[in-house]
Amino acid sequence: MTDEQGTSGAVLVVGGGISGLTAALETAEVGNDVFLVEKSASFGGRVAQLNEYFPKMCPPSCGLEINFKRIRDNRKIRTYTMTTVKSVTGGPGNYEVTLETAPRYVNSNCTACGDCAVACPDEIDNDFNFGMNKSKAAYLPHEMAFPRRYVINKKGLTAAGAEAVKSACKYNAVDLDMQVQTCTINVASIVWATGWVPYDATKMENLKFGQSQSIVTNMMIERMAAPSGPTGGKILRPGDNKEIESIAFVQCAGSRDENHLEYCSHICCMATFKQMSYVREQYPDAKIYVFYIDLRTPGKYEKFREARMADKNATFIKGKVADITIEADGSVTVIAENAVTAEKMSQRVDMAVLATGMQPSLSLQGAPVTLQMDSNGFVISDADKAMISAGCAKKAADVVTCTQSSTAAALKAIQVSRR
Repeated sequence: MTDEQGTSGAVLVVGGGISGLTAALETAEVGNDVFLVEKSASFGGRVAQLNEYFPKMCPPSCGLEINFKRIRDNRKIRTYTMTTVKSVTGGPGNYEVTLETAPRYVNSNCTACGDCAVACPDEIDNDFNFGMNKSKAAYLPHEMAFPRRYVINKKGLTAAGAEAVKSACKYNAVDLDMQVQTCTINVASIVWATGWVPYDATKMENLKFGQSQSIVTNMMIERMAAPSGPTGGKILRPGDNKEIESIAFVQCAGSRDENHLEYCSHICCMATFKQMSYVREQYPDAKIYVFYIDLRTPGKYEKFREARMADKNATFIKGKVADITIEADGSVTVIAENAVTAEKMSQRVDMAVLATGMQPSLSLQGAPVTLQMDSNGFVISDADKAMISAGCAKKAADVVTCTQSSTAAALKAIQVSRR
């Protein structure tokens, strides 16, 4: 166990997605020491999994690369990947935090040459692509990974695989004897930027997710559309790789439902309009059907919505989807009642996309310290205790709103640290 003493004004930022990166940089650039911790093997969070941001439709490398460079160049920020907060003691202005770092099985000698992955005979499900393809058990988390260092899934290695990856590395970077490490740090305040997870679509039994490969989630479509994704950027029906002639988007899949997520997840309507653009670019004549309760695209997003709704091959049905039927030929039939005409309708399509909602990560995994949370698991900032929430840990939000709330969180954390 090691002690990494912070200065009296140090700030801990928990979560290394776009919100955590923003909060860390804003805090460090006014002179405070920052500890930035992320539980996965690289920074970037959910944004790194996107193909493009709305409304400008630029790739996430746009926002992430400049932030990674700023982090690298800032000596005030200490970064920890594969790290979680185990305990928090003390009080505002003087918290003692225990961090636990899981073994990566690859040390800092790694140059990301990729020889270990080439030599590795063992494959695992690719979680970054939601299991739609395989990766080697020795792998780079994704093509934009920061830090750019490989990681080994030791459980996925056979004895022959372990020998192969060790032998392949000419930099002596593979260390399969690495152990869990803990350290304690002292900080004045803590920013919780722990982000979100896509709501588990299998919980909505009527929507049949997991029972047909033709039923996917909105985040799976993001990965398909991404050039680095499982299909090299092509939206194809999983299983048989059929090109799409018709597709249905099922809005509010799990959101605005007291049995699942009772709130509006804020981004799903815009995500669907964005994904309609992906489909239209690849399939100029494909039929698109959008089943919705309400379309929520306020303010600056109205024009984006109008452009997609003008598509002559797109049909919008105001009605909550009651059921999806799986057909023998691999297609699916979406069943809903049109709330405007009161007609029951069935629409057969090649693929159905469930616009699943955002669930705050801490509502599932729990927090290592008592935090103020609302009934849905979003963190309520408590300035008196120097516990500040940011981004999607605070509320369901788009990228722009997350960066704004993270700047605000940084300001509050700095104020607390300088009392």
